[in-house]
Amino acid sequence: MRHIAIVGSGPAGYYTAEAAGKQWGDDVSVDVFDTLPVPYGLIRTGVAPDHQSIKKVSLRYEKTALSENVRFVGNVHVGRDVSVAELQEFYDAVIFATGAPHDRKLGLEGEDLGNVFGSAAFVGWYNGHPQFASLDPDFSGKHAVVVGMGNVALDVARIMSKTEAELEGSDIVAHALEALKTSNLETVTILGRRGPHQIMMTPKELGELMQLDRASPYVDKSDLPPEDDDAILEPGLRKSVTLLRDFAAIPENIHGETPITIEFDFFANPKAFLGEDGKVRSVEVERTTIEKGRAVGTGETYEVPADVVITCIGYRSSPIEGVPFDERAGRFANDEGRILPGLYAVGWAKRGPTGTIGTNRPDGYGVIELVSEDIGMGSRKRGRDGFDELAAERGLDIVTFRDWQKIEEAEAAAARDGSPREKFVDIESMIAARN
Repeated sequence: MRHIAIVGSGPAGYYTAEAAGKQWGDDVSVDVFDTLPVPYGLIRTGVAPDHQSIKKVSLRYEKTALSENVRFVGNVHVGRDVSVAELQEFYDAVIFATGAPHDRKLGLEGEDLGNVFGSAAFVGWYNGHPQFASLDPDFSGKHAVVVGMGNVALDVARIMSKTEAELEGSDIVAHALEALKTSNLETVTILGRRGPHQIMMTPKELGELMQLDRASPYVDKSDLPPEDDDAILEPGLRKSVTLLRDFAAIPENIHGETPITIEFDFFANPKAFLGEDGKVRSVEVERTTIEKGRAVGTGETYEVPADVVITCIGYRSSPIEGVPFDERAGRFANDEGRILPGLYAVGWAKRGPTGTIGTNRPDGYGVIELVSEDIGMGSRKRGRDGFDELAAERGLDIVTFRDWQKIEEAEAAAARDGSPREKFVDIESMIAARN
């Protein structure tokens, strides 16, 4: 029997567990650990609440979670409740699928001002992550700035711009919905260091901006390159740039009819966040030009009004004591998934925050191939029996997948009309709901 510990229950973790079952059948035992009492990682706390179809991928993970040889071990913090060295005593392989839950910092003056948030924190706030439930952003001002040119920036801009009616059917948490209902925002400016041809936004997410009830997207025609230059772009990016051209063609009177304008500010590199009385009031921006695909400052600066700022510039994994970590890349130091003998990384913990949810499937299957090469038939370690003995000694309150199903039932029962669930936003409530 082979004994595998997977640290992290998001897409990378469950695809890896699925791969282990396919590889070894009944000859493997897999324990999937998570710090939270609830599974699915970014499916629950990262995917936008109005993208319910994407969240349905969790049904695939549920099938794996309910298989005989896979166990969810929630409410256990690896590195605090149990060390990595202890896990290695019990399991033939320890695979880190912890994702990248922390915001990458810009390192700019004023980044610690009030009402400046990273996207991990802000998205966690409106998705009900217990760590960020008390964030309390202030939407009483007129101007929001979103820094970044990827889909997360679009998610943030879209959620801030939607009406309460448009958020029906989503699982945005109650405290976020209440805060957004009283919003006074009139502009949401999306800042990007480079130009339209360098965006990371996909056509589907861009297209959603054309369907908002109270907001319209704006692109300055002068920021767009000659249309013939689009021919060299790969098809997905070309579709995205075509949408930006559509935004630029929206008549001015349309913007006057919508309470909120979502304005794309290209060639704009944030240099500092400027505040008053401890709270952000504007962003100092340097105009850039593109040289060999890179943004180069021109020395021309200006200010963009900002009463709330969300930076969407990437994420970092969490270092764990005893596991080599690449500080520069913000992920575990690894060679194609191998960290050290018996230690592996998969998903964002391995490659950094790139790719889609589906990218984690081949990643999970690939790391199990490595594990298979390395551990053979297994080394007759104690596996979950050894861990359970240690957990009992330490009084760890393990949340199982069956417990999670009771939590899920309670969330569904508490849902407002049209919503699939009302998430518990603190760990104590989650644990209490299983009884």
